Amino acid sequence: MPRAERRMVPDVTPMSYYGQPVLKAPTWKWPIAGYLFTGGLAAGTSLVGASARIRRDRRLASAASAATLCALGASSAFLIEDLGRPSRFHHMLRVVKVTSPMSVGTWIFSLFSALAGASAAAEVGERAGVPERVARPAAAVAQVGSALVAPALATYTAVLVSDTAVPAWHDARRQLPWLFAGSATASGGAMGVVLSAALAPCGGGAFAAGPRRMAVAGALVEVGADEAMHRRLRSINTGDVAKPSVDSAYATGQPRRLARAARACTVGGAAAVALAGRRDRPRTRLIAGAGALSVLSGAALQRFAIFHAGRASAADPVYTVGPQRLRLVPPAGQP
Repeated sequence: MPRAERRMVPDVTPMSYYGQPVLKAPTWKWPIAGYLFTGGLAAGTSLVGASARIRRDRRLASAASAATLCALGASSAFLIEDLGRPSRFHHMLRVVKVTSPMSVGTWIFSLFSALAGASAAAEVGERAGVPERVARPAAAVAQVGSALVAPALATYTAVLVSDTAVPAWHDARRQLPWLFAGSATASGGAMGVVLSAALAPCGGGAFAAGPRRMAVAGALVEVGADEAMHRRLRSINTGDVAKPSVDSAYATGQPRRLARAARACTVGGAAAVALAGRRDRPRTRLIAGAGALSVLSGAALQRFAIFHAGRASAADPVYTVGPQRLRLVPPAGQP
């Protein structure tokens, strides 16, 4: 009687090559998440500043211009920290490649920075003695110009991250631009509320009506786009019991904690901003200001949740191989 043969190779589903990830994990580090947030904040505050400039609210327009410049400075610092050398950013300006989100984004960022810097410089020049008839029109033109570029600045980073093979980003490519646009609008409006609360004592009129509407509307778009993104990712099955869909990258570990905190901060902050009251009173400023800070925190946490979920989905082969295997395997009963 022949001896039964013992299996030498376990019966497993191949998901990687000798234990190595199918995709190369993004080389970006955590400063890129900070870059995504501060870039959106700069875009949002430029919209607040331009709106205030059109309404002839020069105090808020000047404060928003300064806030935009500060956000741009932080965004540049985060980007240079990830690049390693400032010269690498300069080198990207040597070419224009319309098919590359990185190249187009570099030029968008540079144009926006030039306009925002010109607006801030005109404000400083007016205080330094430049005639008003020169400084004020220059500041207005530059600030409105930066606001026209702001939507591109707020959304190009979404195109940049989704133009990769990272499942958690690429599979959400239709929702991410809306999410980033809503988040930038919400954070810009929230910064406008904070600036309005800090500018002057209570005047008894309406308190920061424009920035408050902007913060609430942006938060609604952000939350709606976030929900649409998760629904889309939940529809992409992996065939794995522990991680049944691509959305599991957002629903486990650190991304899950960050995403939950982001949703709570955004919803709670927007509700506080909306319900704080219309009249300019100390209580209204306190509640609306606290809600605005919560909205800002939610926008930052959202970017970090997306960043870490993308890295997690790239490191785990189930998110790459699972959906492809399910597409190749025919349904039961079919040849």
